[in-house]
Amino acid sequence: MKLESYPLLFEPVYKDYLWGGERIRELYGRTGTPEVCAESWEVSTRPEGMSVVNNGVYAGLSLAELVRRYQAELVGVAAPQAGEFPLLFKVIDARERLSVQVHPDNAGAAEHGGEAKNEMWVVLECNPGATLFAGFKNGATAESLCGALAGGSAATLLNEMAVQRGDALYIPGGLVHAIGSGNMIYEVQQNSNTTYRLYDWERRDKNGQMRQLHIEEALRVINWGLGRPEFVRHVTNDPTCTTEGNRCYEVVNSPYFKLKRFSLSSSEAIGITGDSFRVLFVKEGRVAVTSGGCTVDLTAGMSCLIPAMAGSVLFEPDNSAELLVTALPYD
Repeated sequence: MKLESYPLLFEPVYKDYLWGGERIRELYGRTGTPEVCAESWEVSTRPEGMSVVNNGVYAGLSLAELVRRYQAELVGVAAPQAGEFPLLFKVIDARERLSVQVHPDNAGAAEHGGEAKNEMWVVLECNPGATLFAGFKNGATAESLCGALAGGSAATLLNEMAVQRGDALYIPGGLVHAIGSGNMIYEVQQNSNTTYRLYDWERRDKNGQMRQLHIEEALRVINWGLGRPEFVRHVTNDPTCTTEGNRCYEVVNSPYFKLKRFSLSSSEAIGITGDSFRVLFVKEGRVAVTSGGCTVDLTAGMSCLIPAMAGSVLFEPDNSAELLVTALPYD
């Protein structure tokens, strides 16, 4: 049976981790969020956070079931592994700092287990003075890290980077990192939930317990050859947009995903060739998205998935809108 292609909307899956806040609910008018909402999983096939379609003929079906039935038509021929959806999309509200952590890269996962995780962040909102931590300062070693961990000063070995709204940062597997307090982040990552915590700021949960650390595992997968990453602030113009006044910028083009930012003031149609799905996130404004004869109206903070077989998608902003559009690499 052939996939019926249209813009797919999903029920968000909320996570109430202790470092979360209230901005996902307050900024996006979400209902049904926990009192402390740390993450909204927007598009996911993880068993611990499965996306379920909430519109059209597939309403009530999980994304995993759709992938199982319609792999090539939905995900596209660029998918690295048959039967799986390769990415996970989140909105993160860090009222407090996240743990200092690392994820394995492909080599680390193959050698030591777990799932590889390369990811990127786009800063949606940030408080004055907010920072991100990414990569070790020059001269850091496993020995100096262990000493700093024992003394509770691990963060002093990391690059602490002041952020501004709209910044993007690519975090490869093997790079130690942490999201600082006061940041709201859109995260695109490989479909993985393998995280090794090195340091959690001496934080205790509501029961007075410290969260588990994974120092030995982390030390095995840290890539000491990775230095300080650079923010993507001056992005490259992309020829995707053809309507005067609209702009498209390539933000990230990695081996695992590519992300473009669309700044729209009028209608724009783009082709979709079958190589990859598109996941849309509305960063600002309001936009009508039409594909397969179906139109969905999206406001800031909403996501949708356009199947790889869609052929085309039409964006019609209400005055103006800014979209983040992710696909698998297919060039």
